[in-house]
Amino acid sequence: MAHPNSLMRAKPVLLSIILSLSVSSAALTTTAPPTTENAGSDPTPAPWPLQFHALLFMNYSGALSLIDLWYDWPGGRNFNIIRDQLDGPPFYDLEWTNGTSFFYTLDSPRSCRSAQLDVGILRPNWLDGATYLGQQTVDGFLCNVWTKVDFIWYYEDVITKRPVQWVFYTGRAAHVMIYEEGAVLEDDKWQAPVYCFQKEEDESPEHQSTISEIMDLKRSSTFLRGI
Repeated sequence: MAHPNSLMRAKPVLLSIILSLSVSSAALTTTAPPTTENAGSDPTPAPWPLQFHALLFMNYSGALSLIDLWYDWPGGRNFNIIRDQLDGPPFYDLEWTNGTSFFYTLDSPRSCRSAQLDVGILRPNWLDGATYLGQQTVDGFLCNVWTKVDFIWYYEDVITKRPVQWVFYTGRAAHVMIYEEGAVLEDDKWQAPVYCFQKEEDESPEHQSTISEIMDLKRSSTFLRGI
């Protein structure tokens, strides 16, 4: 049996070993503090690719449509091919960087109307300066969310940085179904039909409300286009 004095001498040594192991364990499990670069800084939206194609599912108070969006910044052009739900052939909204827009149909009854804005298509960095609102799950994707002067709310996938949805101040929501960076539409598809350049332009009555709404959005977004 050990002498009581030897047990008393062993206790400080054992306690010292335990404390040393505890400190070492704590040092191993301590998480490094965030870097100064990331601390307190909000994420920023990715600029649009210089060229891309997106298929958008649009919902406006229950009115549904599909839009093939072709964006071509080097070519100075943007194209929306619009198909309303169960509503016949597509309607075309073609805009150029000089501010000219053509709204037309290719199927009978053929129609075309042109319009002129002071600024051209959206720049790739049009979301610069947007206000970060935090994160939200949209369409099953965890997204960072921004707003730009209460005109548009923009949702971007946290992992891939691809847009998932954007919502205009009018309530019209665009859900991104397909997103193809670098996709380019053939040049001949960008040509407005010859009757768009005739002296008298025809405007199909069934598309008047669509044209009016598109033009209202374009006029309201001139501050975004003129960055």
